[in-house]
Amino acid sequence: MIWLELALIVFVVIGALFAATIQGLVGSIVTFAGLTLGVAIIWVLLAAPDVALIEAAVGAGVTSVLFMIAIAKTTSSRSDEADHEGLFRSLNLPALTVVAGLAIPLGYAFLSLDPVGAANAPAVSSTFADGSQTPYGYYIEETLPETGFSNSVVAVLVVYRGLDTLGELIVAFAAAVSILIVLDREDIL
Repeated sequence: MIWLELALIVFVVIGALFAATIQGLVGSIVTFAGLTLGVAIIWVLLAAPDVALIEAAVGAGVTSVLFMIAIAKTTSSRSDEADHEGLFRSLNLPALTVVAGLAIPLGYAFLSLDPVGAANAPAVSSTFADGSQTPYGYYIEETLPETGFSNSVVAVLVVYRGLDTLGELIVAFAAAVSILIVLDREDIL
């Protein structure tokens, strides 16, 4: 399974490089949508289907459509590819250095994680090796007494992460309003 995850990571990194360096805006958007789907598949392999669904819907779906609409509304009828020579633009070396500097510790952290489904992983065990309680153990044991919710997922979303959930709703509302503004739908607003 690790080979599939590594192959997807390589696919996402290559897709990001293509999206950043390809000359045509439409090609860049299509590449971005593809790499976002790769990230969504990684989330599925990491046993987070809810995050994968949001990643696919927002990253590949809504964002790509908004980019395409913005291009259609802001460019002239002449193609932007005609103004450039070659398929790729030059790389921004300072930006590439920053990205590489961030990718090294992230790669190290990824490779040091326990395999998905490992019995001793803190995400699925109630205690650490020293006997102290993991966050998973805390939520499983303390959710009902502290919140009154028998469902731990609902308790985490509503009680423990209530402000975060409210922020996500605000972002979703702002995205919907932005789409309506881009589409010139004042009759709905």
